[in-house]
Amino acid sequence: MNKNKLTYEKSGVNIKTADKFVKFISLISKKTKQNRNFDNIGSFGSVNKIPNKIKSPYIVTSSDGVGTKIEIANLLNKFDTIGIDLVAMNVNDIIVQGAKPILFLDYISVNKLNLRKLKLIIKGIVKGCKIAGCELAGGETAEMPETYSKGKFDIAGFSVGLVDKNEILKKKNIKKNNLILAVPSSGLHSNGFSLVRKIIKIKKIKIKNNKFLKSELLKTTKIYVKEILNLIKFNLINSCANITGGGLEENIKRVMPKGLCANIFLNEIKVLKIFKWIKNQGIEDKEMLKTFNCGVGFCLIVHNKDLNKINKFFHKNFKPYVIGKIISNKNKIKFNGKINWK
Repeated sequence: MNKNKLTYEKSGVNIKTADKFVKFISLISKKTKQNRNFDNIGSFGSVNKIPNKIKSPYIVTSSDGVGTKIEIANLLNKFDTIGIDLVAMNVNDIIVQGAKPILFLDYISVNKLNLRKLKLIIKGIVKGCKIAGCELAGGETAEMPETYSKGKFDIAGFSVGLVDKNEILKKKNIKKNNLILAVPSSGLHSNGFSLVRKIIKIKKIKIKNNKFLKSELLKTTKIYVKEILNLIKFNLINSCANITGGGLEENIKRVMPKGLCANIFLNEIKVLKIFKWIKNQGIEDKEMLKTFNCGVGFCLIVHNKDLNKINKFFHKNFKPYVIGKIISNKNKIKFNGKINWK
């Protein structure tokens, strides 16, 4: 055998390891399986039946990643939660249109296949899919030597949801005097990590030795699917917004109709400890609001009379509370007061 013979494996790609990983995914993904007629993992494409309960089905899609939160996972050598984040970042966008997530696909690109790391990531994705009530229907794992430095990786997700035409949450549903409710976040979710990492670098903070940061930085993004779908089922919601990159301002503006304004009282926001910590590192209020969720992971726009009914669908740690009201104004959002960071 010619030892100098060039092979794909010598270039840095291990097909055998990839095959082992595909078999693992095929087994674990069965925990999320809803369509029993097809074994999609390992196929060229995913085959799935459209539920016949929906009279006039519309497809809603979303694609997103988790940004540089993966660098924290790498630093702490903890990979069992980042997959949940990936699912959350996609399905939380799907439900804004009123759709039920039914399928999820992932894309993982790495410098070199590490089965331990990859299995933990996939276990997180499967857990996220189970929470969201959707199926892990396929994906891709790419070994890309020289594209990523040693130990580095990236992940992205793609989700598909379905909604009946009559149940799509539209801007026109929002009316003057509707209440704006804040649904608490679980923490940072998966936004603003480049700024957090910059703070850590400048302040020379060793997060492995910092119990508070070690706990907070990899808290999983809250998945709001079950709660929001229940509100839609009982006609208790006019519109909603997933508070991700861009914070309250940019995300609420996306759902506001012309002529109406989200009048937000910043002093009503219940700020979580992690955001107080970031603020105390010298970050200005304006920067905090446009970069982080500041404790508000999701916003609901509802009728005043439905407030008590809505609260019944949420766990005690995620009870919605009033932070504003819809008013007439040419500006889509207006901030009043200041956030209490103490």
